[in-house]
Amino acid sequence: MRSQFHARPRRLAGPLLVAPLLAAVALAQSRGAVTYPPTRTADQVDEYHGVSVPDPYRWLENLDGAETKAWIDAQNRVTFDYLGNIGGREQIKQRLTQLWNYERYSEPFREGSRYFYTKNDGLQNHAVIYVMDGLSGEPRVLLNPNEWSQDGTVSLGGLSISDDGKLVAYAKSEGGSDWRTWYVRSIDTGEDLKDTVEWVKFSGAAWTNDHKGFYYSRYDQPQGDKLETINKFQKLYYHALGTPQSEDKLIYHRPDQPEWGFGGSVTEDGRYLVISIWQGTERKNRVYYQSLPASLAAAVPDPEKDVVRLLDGFDAEYGFVGNDGPVFYFRTDNGAPRYRLVAIDTRQPDPGQWQEIIPQSEDTLQDVSFVNNMFVASYLHDARSLVRIFDQSGKHVRDVDLPGIGTASGFGGKRHDTETFYTFRGFTNPGTIYRYDLVTGQSKVFRTLKVDFNPDDYETRQVFYSSKDGTRVPMFITHRKGLKLDGGNPTILYGYGGFNISLTPAFSVANLVWMELGGVFAQPNLRGGGEYGKAWHDAGRLHNKQNVFDDFIAAAEWLVANKYTRPEKLSIYGGSNGGLLVGACMIQRPDLFAAAVPAVGVMDMLRFNKFTIGWAWVSDYGSPEDPEAFRTLYAYSPLHNLKPGVKYPATLVLTGDHDDRVVPSHSFKFAARLQACQAGDAPVLIRVETRAGHGAGKSTALLIEEAADRLAFLTRVLGMEVAPPTAGTKQ
Repeated sequence: MRSQFHARPRRLAGPLLVAPLLAAVALAQSRGAVTYPPTRTADQVDEYHGVSVPDPYRWLENLDGAETKAWIDAQNRVTFDYLGNIGGREQIKQRLTQLWNYERYSEPFREGSRYFYTKNDGLQNHAVIYVMDGLSGEPRVLLNPNEWSQDGTVSLGGLSISDDGKLVAYAKSEGGSDWRTWYVRSIDTGEDLKDTVEWVKFSGAAWTNDHKGFYYSRYDQPQGDKLETINKFQKLYYHALGTPQSEDKLIYHRPDQPEWGFGGSVTEDGRYLVISIWQGTERKNRVYYQSLPASLAAAVPDPEKDVVRLLDGFDAEYGFVGNDGPVFYFRTDNGAPRYRLVAIDTRQPDPGQWQEIIPQSEDTLQDVSFVNNMFVASYLHDARSLVRIFDQSGKHVRDVDLPGIGTASGFGGKRHDTETFYTFRGFTNPGTIYRYDLVTGQSKVFRTLKVDFNPDDYETRQVFYSSKDGTRVPMFITHRKGLKLDGGNPTILYGYGGFNISLTPAFSVANLVWMELGGVFAQPNLRGGGEYGKAWHDAGRLHNKQNVFDDFIAAAEWLVANKYTRPEKLSIYGGSNGGLLVGACMIQRPDLFAAAVPAVGVMDMLRFNKFTIGWAWVSDYGSPEDPEAFRTLYAYSPLHNLKPGVKYPATLVLTGDHDDRVVPSHSFKFAARLQACQAGDAPVLIRVETRAGHGAGKSTALLIEEAADRLAFLTRVLGMEVAPPTAGTKQ
């Protein structure tokens, strides 16, 4: 789950027994209104460190198998029949569609004399990329992903503009897959060149300053199912324009290190290729570099001779910010768990010679950009944005005046730019884009995103609660003003808690509709995330993973104790690592939740490392091949801790058949086992989106349909009445 993915022991669960499964199915079918398709079980048993672990649904891992496809079709028929008969679903969909129909922009950025930005007119499946000659120039379409497929299943998977603003390298993703194919287009003519680069994954494209080619990383073509085959042995290449991919120059690879991945970037002055080397999802990396010749066509670099191993200890995270010739600036947690900015002279790289530019503070340093010879430092203060400006020596110049509780993003640009752009958004603020003058320190509104509702009707507050071990955890709560704290409010508790990823205030049309229906949205900042730096991340990973579940459960208990809701009105929702969170918590505390929606979740903690990039998550979860880690994983693995005869919450499992990040067999096996174990009347459904992946690049139409199904499901199982919402006032 690298790039955006985002895993304390409990008592060891006993081995799963295959025999009770059919009886449990019959029991669930006789008691509930939903009759589930039969799911075959097999006598598959694996041995893990002396423990026998049955895996009766192993056959569902064969994604292309006829039996698996028939099972998906049968499950989808049951699910969509149930969802389609929910009163109020169409009203929910209509309101979602109405609210989603607003113009959405990204902040612009400049390359050469041109500005680039994205815009979605409202209900377009994908945002369109525009270019302007100057900030006041007439916009014209550069790339329109909506023309690439009729159903919106081909999306933009990457974008890189040459620094003269004349060429764009762009990637396409099909069906939501992580695989990318890259193309090149002339911005002057709007025509594509002949260049095509395939089998790229977890990589961008880094142009050289002569605009004759770019660096990228790829894997060898899979020798099996491309959506399941494990991804290792990534290689860094240089592609020269006008040549076939077969002639691309191999810049760096490590046959002795199959798990190493490479991210190449070219310094703004064009003098260096900086290679960030990652291994799994651990936020530690190595940094190598290569001095670039005037012409890359002169010779094929010799990795052993020309690549310099600048930071080779794999001891911390080093994020390259910029350079002054041979002096490189890095944001790092080396010696600073909440991060600092250091300068490393590549001619004297010994740590004793490093210069600290911005020291660690009480807030977490999330990002740094180098613009107008100044450092724009973005911090998290209790999971909300704070932005400070420093000069090149590290002297504090000023803070950026932000308008409240929210998330500020952007602040890109080049070293000599005097302007930058940023977007500020919150739970009830869809986004305001500002142009920031780095000379005067003034922010001016550039664009305001307007949605058909009145944000003054809602309020957001931040509370702090104690987890099981006494740890203080923050949580955002958003709802309509005038909420009665009588314990009767339907509530969505949303979480993630992993991979050093921070959850900050963000706008969501689906959440807005939920609040219009009278619901409460709560978002705690669980351990395992990055809100408070490395220590917060470490406190929620590996053998500490149970802390994440305890934090989430404690958030639910706080909401109940403070009369926001009660268990009969409380639902939990999360995706990917958050899907694991939902699965584990609904099993550990089935009495606390009425509904659960795990999306694209990691549910089989004993086999997650067998597919695509799953091996990389060992840094957060631990390896099932390690005896100690196995005990921890087995103790909370959602698939392996379901027990027959338990009344579990009503559950809607969400996944996509093209998800090659968290392969859908996780969700298939979990849903089958949960249907077999469910003792109560609460439904257990699985919704499998076809031609969809882990989530990135999903079309607007699919997003609306999925949100309508999810919200309709919750209104049904939480006993909510759905009346046509009254349109608010556009902000």
